Amino acid sequence: MRYPEGGGLTAERRAFREEIRLQAGQRFAAGEKTAVIAKDLRVSVRSVERWRRAWREGGMEGLRSAGPANSPIITDAQFAVLEEELGKGPATHGFEDERWTLVRVQTVIRRRLRVSLSVATVWRLLKRHGWSWQAPTRRALERDEHAVEVEEGGMAPGKRLAAAGGAWIVFEDEAGFSMTPPVARTWGRRGHTPVIRVRGRSRRRTSVAALCCYKPGEKSRLIHRPRTHLLLKGARKSFSWKDYRDLLVRAHIQLDGPIVVVWDNLNTHLAAGLKQYEAEHDWLTTVRLPPYAPDLNPVEAVWSLVRRAMANTALTTPDDLDRKLRSELRRIQLRPRLIDGCLTATSLAINPPTPP
Repeated sequence: MRYPEGGGLTAERRAFREEIRLQAGQRFAAGEKTAVIAKDLRVSVRSVERWRRAWREGGMEGLRSAGPANSPIITDAQFAVLEEELGKGPATHGFEDERWTLVRVQTVIRRRLRVSLSVATVWRLLKRHGWSWQAPTRRALERDEHAVEVEEGGMAPGKRLAAAGGAWIVFEDEAGFSMTPPVARTWGRRGHTPVIRVRGRSRRRTSVAALCCYKPGEKSRLIHRPRTHLLLKGARKSFSWKDYRDLLVRAHIQLDGPIVVVWDNLNTHLAAGLKQYEAEHDWLTTVRLPPYAPDLNPVEAVWSLVRRAMANTALTTPDDLDRKLRSELRRIQLRPRLIDGCLTATSLAINPPTPP
């Protein structure tokens, strides 16, 4: 590694370069020509000329390393102040949108720390302290952060009681897929944008409801149910509460045990028919996630895996769409570690019950 994370040369690299300069100094004393030295040491002629001037002025000592670079322009304490300012968001500092660019960070440094840095120096400063250029995630303004923190801190009481009774923790979510696939980056010749041929008009849409099922000591499971929708006038374009009921019954049969369903606040999930069915069957318990908190549902990560695999896929017929969906969901089903990873992405933990 030429440069460490903090910038500048490593100690090993400084020693290596010093050895090259000392070899050049010995050849200066022998009267060798600059071009010959540059060729043998595999360095530029300008570097050898600079070393020769240093050798004339200070001898061999003039070629030795001066040690690491000076202390950074901004200290760690100052950068802590800068991080606090950046954490307040761009809008607090008078910018219109929520984007931190190098020029804007440069402006904050000049205003708050009274230090003028170039854009390149700002980039190196941020990289040195672990900052990177990232795509932000979206969060709803109505989201209750306190409720989300409580959920991430541990399972709700109802889920803890169900886990103690040997139930499966089942997360549910649904998503829609059309004949138009997601677009992903691909290599192409500069100036010629790659083209993917897709159906310009398709009246076919497929919805999938999926369950990520977890239980300590058991392999994670993925259970799903597709539903094809024709975009006709008056046709239902989503799952009904009976569809969800049938899916839960199938999960109960496959898992062979009680289940605790964790899902969002979709109005269909709150239907009177579902509530009555839950009251009549002791193997079923439902728990709602905090509003506007899809990041707590591992099924969202499953949809991300499916869409990533479907990116740039040329789907010519509705059967191609159904076949691709079944293939990708089956691939995830056969890999329990992928399902475990979807749970890990939510920062939730399902631990075995503590024995009394």
